[in-house]
Amino acid sequence: MTSLVIQTAFLGDVVLTTPLLAALAERDGPVDVVTTPAAAPLLETHPAVRRVIAYDKNGREGGLPALLRLARRLRAEGYEAAYLPHRSLRTAALAWLARIPRRVGFHDGWPALYTVVRRRPAEGHEIDRLLALGDAAPGAAPTLTLTRPDRAAADALLHDAGVGRPFVALAPGSIWGSKRWPGYAELGAALARRGVAVVAVGSAADAALGEEIVAAVRAAGGNAASACGRLTLRATAALIGRAAALVTNDSAPLHVAQAVGTPTVAIFGPTVPAFGFGPRGPHDRAIGVDGLACRPCHRHGPPTCPLGHHLCMKSLRVAEVLLAIEETGALRRRD
Repeated sequence: MTSLVIQTAFLGDVVLTTPLLAALAERDGPVDVVTTPAAAPLLETHPAVRRVIAYDKNGREGGLPALLRLARRLRAEGYEAAYLPHRSLRTAALAWLARIPRRVGFHDGWPALYTVVRRRPAEGHEIDRLLALGDAAPGAAPTLTLTRPDRAAADALLHDAGVGRPFVALAPGSIWGSKRWPGYAELGAALARRGVAVVAVGSAADAALGEEIVAAVRAAGGNAASACGRLTLRATAALIGRAAALVTNDSAPLHVAQAVGTPTVAIFGPTVPAFGFGPRGPHDRAIGVDGLACRPCHRHGPPTCPLGHHLCMKSLRVAEVLLAIEETGALRRRD
């Protein structure tokens, strides 16, 4: 029996869903997955996935006619079960319209459209909450399967930029503006003064932030490169996997680093690790400014600070982030 998983949330959410995919595949065989075109490459090589169905819900396939077309396509596949980790009405309606007989979703989603309702744990890590959807044991780590070309592309970028290993990767971006820590360029310069190479990672939207980091590192006499927008998603994951450590906001690179086993320093501002999205590896650190009455202010992080001061990010000092990097052991493993 091939089951279907519909997960069209953000990139990080897709990475966090991979333990659920693995648990379902171990029990019933590889699954098919409906996801966004952006996230599809992350799952196309995963051993738990038989086939990826890209659904451009926010682009050319937006609207009801495209939803109905996809539902007819899924109905023709004859799936017996659908697992719906994304608690959106569109996801629930898609499975219902596809007439999949067993539709498993969370109680705080759209239970009237499910045939099996699982209680979504209020506490714990998001990975474990997602595993509860498949009635699977908690504690698994996310995984990504990278190819030889993915690693070769990452290595080529490092070689062309003259950046050797070890290096620290910095991920300064986030689609949520208030989640962006403004100290990455200063951090890069501080790492350069310690003789540590730096590579900025992110999407094309982060290119200006990446170049700002590179300029600061080079002004401090260090070695740096920006991979922002220059690599595919999986090649970026391979690059993060080459890093001694990753410093990132509460965004997708955090979860990618967890999937490739890179020690992570995660910076939390308007959100907090207690929401269930923090790193949890033995060498990882999650840091933020404690004692602010306004923090946390939002489930995702608003586009800008609601109060206008952004103290949750502006008050976090570079020295504190450097200390967190040291606590991962990454700088001690440079030799």
